[in-house]
Amino acid sequence: MTRRIAVLTAGVVLLLLFGILGTTLPVPYVAQVPGPTFNTLGDIDGEPIIDVQGRERNDVEGNLNLTTVGVSRGGLSLVQAVRGWFDDEVSVVPEEAVYPPDRSEEETRQANRQAFLTSEQAAMSVALGRLGYPVKVVVQGLADDSPSEGALEEGDAIEAVDGVPTPDTDALDEVLRAIPGGSTVTVSYTRLGEPGTATVTTREAEDREGSLLGITILEQPSAPFDVDIQVEDVGGPSAGLMLTLGILDLVGDEDLTGGAVIAGTGTIDADGAVGPIGGIPLKMVAAEEIGAELFLVPEGNCAEADAAADPGFPLAKVATLDDALDALADFRAGRTPETC
Repeated sequence: MTRRIAVLTAGVVLLLLFGILGTTLPVPYVAQVPGPTFNTLGDIDGEPIIDVQGRERNDVEGNLNLTTVGVSRGGLSLVQAVRGWFDDEVSVVPEEAVYPPDRSEEETRQANRQAFLTSEQAAMSVALGRLGYPVKVVVQGLADDSPSEGALEEGDAIEAVDGVPTPDTDALDEVLRAIPGGSTVTVSYTRLGEPGTATVTTREAEDREGSLLGITILEQPSAPFDVDIQVEDVGGPSAGLMLTLGILDLVGDEDLTGGAVIAGTGTIDADGAVGPIGGIPLKMVAAEEIGAELFLVPEGNCAEADAAADPGFPLAKVATLDDALDALADFRAGRTPETC
């Protein structure tokens, strides 16, 4: 074998070896891609995303789609990572940015799911508050072996205990501190707009004086109907804004979409402030794929949204719920909303 053939052979072997390593050797990166979108006014497998009990939902048309980002599981190969870096519809990010090294993948998933459930609660509170429903002490759930089992339900607004009004959590706590554990009390409540009473034998409190009803509570607007949000396998807080708008459209007095396909993203807090999120360019791609006519962008994401490829629809800049409602009103009226 001549030296030239030996060098060529060695080169081919090395190329094959690098090729094999490139397709099999994992690197500490993951790929983010446009995820599914969900119309908050619609349903999933026949079940409404926003279910309303105690009144009829408004008959609405159009879409208010929340947008998501899909994430690959496990590390990419070197070849996959390189391909992703050159693909406008893929974002390659360090694995630790998505799966923190101090958490397992399951722990991360659970934390993201809890963030989504928190955004659901915020959306319901903000929407019902916007509609003018009063803030009350509302049952969120019952503890294991709760003395209130069969007497109180999730969604009940606690109005009084033994005739003493409980307009807030401090008032309820003060009343229960004065009642010895094991006492039988009458709890006045409102359920789906209807007043009622329940008899509960309290349990002795372990960390303070007095007794417990065995319920978890939260101060939030209480309406004469119940709102339940059902979206599985979605994590993170970024759906807050679109869920809030979906509730307002379904139980409010105004048609928010005018029949148009609206998409968007953004967190929502108790004051109605809209916060920035991750993956805005990918969410814009997802919105383009469903034929969105307007996209609601958190103000804090505007620079990143402007730097992305033109999606072919306006990018409305929103810093608050009021901004989002104004943008939708402008769009329905044929005006261009304030853009990024």
